[in-house]
Amino acid sequence: MNRRRHATAAITMICALTVLASPALTLQAAAAPLPPPPPKKTLEEVRQEIDGLYRQAAVATDAYNLAEEKTKEQSAELVKVARMIVEGREKIEALKAQAGAAARAQYRNGGLPDGAHLVLTGDPQLFLDAAGRLKAGAKATTDLLGEMNRTQEQLDVYAADAGVNWTKLEANRVKQAQARKEINDKIAAAKKLESELAAEERERLRRLEEQAQYRAQTTWLGTGVLAGLKADTTPEAKKAIAFATAQIGRPYVWGAEGPDSYDCSGLTQRAWGVAGRPIPRTSQEQWRLLPHVDIKDMRPGDLIVYFKDASHIGMYVGNGAIVHAPRPGRDVTLAGAGSMEILGVVRPT
Repeated sequence: MNRRRHATAAITMICALTVLASPALTLQAAAAPLPPPPPKKTLEEVRQEIDGLYRQAAVATDAYNLAEEKTKEQSAELVKVARMIVEGREKIEALKAQAGAAARAQYRNGGLPDGAHLVLTGDPQLFLDAAGRLKAGAKATTDLLGEMNRTQEQLDVYAADAGVNWTKLEANRVKQAQARKEINDKIAAAKKLESELAAEERERLRRLEEQAQYRAQTTWLGTGVLAGLKADTTPEAKKAIAFATAQIGRPYVWGAEGPDSYDCSGLTQRAWGVAGRPIPRTSQEQWRLLPHVDIKDMRPGDLIVYFKDASHIGMYVGNGAIVHAPRPGRDVTLAGAGSMEILGVVRPT
């Protein structure tokens, strides 16, 4: 009994001490210093981050444009295959009609095949004539059945092709949707970063961007790259340049290929298309498929491809300048050809 009373008293004391100690602990926790806020990014760091986001959006734009081109190709193939299937079915129906006509002719002959009529005839000349007709008829029937079988086999192939093209079409639609989301996410993140800046900081940011481009252009020109470059070019290239420079001031819109807005490869593709030279849709495909030219042999109308991933492209117009569609939030403009990291040069003609 005494042991129970001692235990109860001990518990009561512990509870009392806990109650007394709680305010002190609370005050001590409240008094603990907060972790220091993360250091504020410099404007140059913000510029580089925004530039990186727009670069990522450009890569995704290339992926979107390529998927869109493939979708168009697969849609056209599906239409073509569907047309061939319709034509094949019409052909089979016509062949069936021919077979039906032959069957009806046999029925009109009393249901006996031509061979039976031939055996029953007593006229030698009639026999010979009928034998020739029988042989020709047999060949025609064999040809008819062979044609029906071949046409059915073609229909089976067309149906398989349609299935393959449909699968590819759906895969490219998925790629388009994924690329569209990535583009919008990257652009939204870049715009958010820029919107958090004060008006004065945004203006300074633009000047920093211009200064970075100017330094790169000055360094590029300092290599003497323009020495020996020819100013003359082909009539087709002049048409392409005239079209591209006429678009100056039109806004950049990802995935756009005119007439009111463009992305970088949409502008170059459209310009050379007007000049009579169709070229691939994306900057990466233009880099991969068009003939490469040494930069010392570059001439106006050639396309300069930028960055290691070939995610940007512009048209060289001479005197060390390009016309290009830069990025979201910017318009088609003239810029220094060396103001960005050059991957190489391609020539549509």
